[in-house]
Amino acid sequence: MYLVQRMDLELEGKAALVTASSKGIGFGVAKVLASEGCKVAICSRSTDSITRAKDQIVRETGNREVYAFSADLTAKEDIERLAKNAVEKLGGVDILAYNTGPPRPGTFSDLNEADWDYGVKLLLTSAVGLAKQVVPGMERKKWGRLVFITSTTLRQPIPNLVLSNTVRLSVAGLSKSLAIEYGGRGITSNGIMQGHILTDRQKEIAEDISRRTGKSIDDAMKQALAEVPLGRYGTPEEVGCLVAFLASDKARYVNGAMIPLDGGMIKSVF
Repeated sequence: MYLVQRMDLELEGKAALVTASSKGIGFGVAKVLASEGCKVAICSRSTDSITRAKDQIVRETGNREVYAFSADLTAKEDIERLAKNAVEKLGGVDILAYNTGPPRPGTFSDLNEADWDYGVKLLLTSAVGLAKQVVPGMERKKWGRLVFITSTTLRQPIPNLVLSNTVRLSVAGLSKSLAIEYGGRGITSNGIMQGHILTDRQKEIAEDISRRTGKSIDDAMKQALAEVPLGRYGTPEEVGCLVAFLASDKARYVNGAMIPLDGGMIKSVF
């Protein structure tokens, strides 16, 4: 169990929607926001998984205002229903922490047309749909926080993650555009480029490398860490801490940023 120490970011009572949050990064983000006193709506395609996640967050944070919904982010009707349910339970959505499951790993030659169609729906169309649902309510309140959790592939492409390399750049463009359009209306929009965070995705990537190279999965995971100056994986809760900061008024002048959270892995200066 990872214990989250409250940062006291004055988020008590704020309403947060965290997507793809039954495990991994989304779960860590939801747990941190709950520990900061937010009312939190979480979602996953699996009703059983998201119910277990809700119970665990309540147990570990003591915050009982956590609500679980099933939703497939590639389905327009699910996105609309998720937003409607979140607004009903939370009284609105002040914070959108946009997270998704990963697209299929692979090189350009590995991926077929169906993989590309699914990747666009998963990574981009869902982000547009969710923003369309929550931004009007933020406009009415003249306060809102959009945080798009993306990947370091925006800055430094990874050879066997061509879908992520390509489509996540569109999410960065969306976030920047929203920052420009809505910044004067009390809404900020920012993104996080997370690196090697210890989740099931890291094992999936290592398994893909293992199939291609013959290396063991353990060696593939160690190889990934060789690129990280801090020499370790990040945790989902560390992503959550940055989301919580960006959601707070302490970050009210941060708008239109794409912030790396990668232990120093990205080598470029800008």
